[in-house]
Amino acid sequence: MIPNPPANEEHEVFMRRAIELARHGWGRTHPNPLVGAVIVENGQLVSGGWHAQDGGPHAERVALAALGRPPKPGATLYVTLEPCSTHGRTGACCDLIKEAGIKRVVIGATDPNPAHAGRAVDVLRDAGVEVVVGVCERACRDLNLIFNHWITTGTPLIAGKVAVTLDGKSACRTGESKWITGDESRADVHHWRRYFPAIAVGAMTVLRDNPRLTARSPDGEEWCPVRFVFDGLLRTVIDRHLPSVYTDEFHERTIVVTTPHGGLGYVRKLREMGVQVWVMESGSQRVPFQSFRQKCAEERIAGVYVEGGAQLLSELVRARQLDYLFSYRAPILFADDKAKGMLSGLRPDTPGHAIRLEDTRHNTFGDDALLRGHVVYPEKLLLDETVFSLR
Repeated sequence: MIPNPPANEEHEVFMRRAIELARHGWGRTHPNPLVGAVIVENGQLVSGGWHAQDGGPHAERVALAALGRPPKPGATLYVTLEPCSTHGRTGACCDLIKEAGIKRVVIGATDPNPAHAGRAVDVLRDAGVEVVVGVCERACRDLNLIFNHWITTGTPLIAGKVAVTLDGKSACRTGESKWITGDESRADVHHWRRYFPAIAVGAMTVLRDNPRLTARSPDGEEWCPVRFVFDGLLRTVIDRHLPSVYTDEFHERTIVVTTPHGGLGYVRKLREMGVQVWVMESGSQRVPFQSFRQKCAEERIAGVYVEGGAQLLSELVRARQLDYLFSYRAPILFADDKAKGMLSGLRPDTPGHAIRLEDTRHNTFGDDALLRGHVVYPEKLLLDETVFSLR
């Protein structure tokens, strides 16, 4: 495939608009991708659309339908993700583009599926359509953290979220952590909660904080994802005053992930209340994360946003099962070696043995800073075998 020349400023302006449209489907398209498209005639944007939900029409089809007439000669289609070239539930978008008579297509990111990547580009060029690839590619690719992982691995993207001080502490020595970061950072957390189809926490977080685990938007709308509680011993069910995730109006969206060591009586109690329970075979009280990942894949849960606590996140890291990390850092210092650290359980001898983030993104929210990226493990992950904890 012949590489394209650098995109000009006009291409970027229209692609940015397509990205804005794609975000209208935020959190609603899983396991399919977020995609936006616009049609431009004589330098003017005349139509646009986005993929709104799994099984719904693709963004290209929506944009062409919204135009309400055939595109004018010389019209350009901008689309954030390479158009599909195979027939699925809605037909191949490449065929639609050719039938509409569009003679130029500008693409943001190529299809991450190795079996399809670049195929649409060749199909369209073979049909005489001019194709430009890679306009705002990094931003277009970032729209689909979950889909990109899902389509290439067949398993969910497991992402962790932490909020820490400048010296890497996630709570005071007393365990108090409300609030390390400010209001703007916490609003961004709710933005990502709405993106992920599932949220996960450990038993101690549920017992200590009794979180609601829903996404609240600035306009007051509340949305509930699947809510996972990792509780290998079912300690969250022992007390007569049960956590709200087991009793609120969204309790049927809660799934407790446990082991046979938790007791069948408590499993039955939860199920009778309408709470789902996944019992994972395990030789200990720890939930095997690989089994959890596979179960999510079977249930078509494409992404899990793990909000803690530090113990659950540390165990995910030790098991090499954390794929992505959101780290919010506040401009405060505890300067206390007894304060709670963000993660534990590793023992790197050199920086080369450290876990790193790649393809990182940086944002600021008020005085706080967010660093997020894909987790890359060293070839040899050195564990601190003195660390042993129960979940």
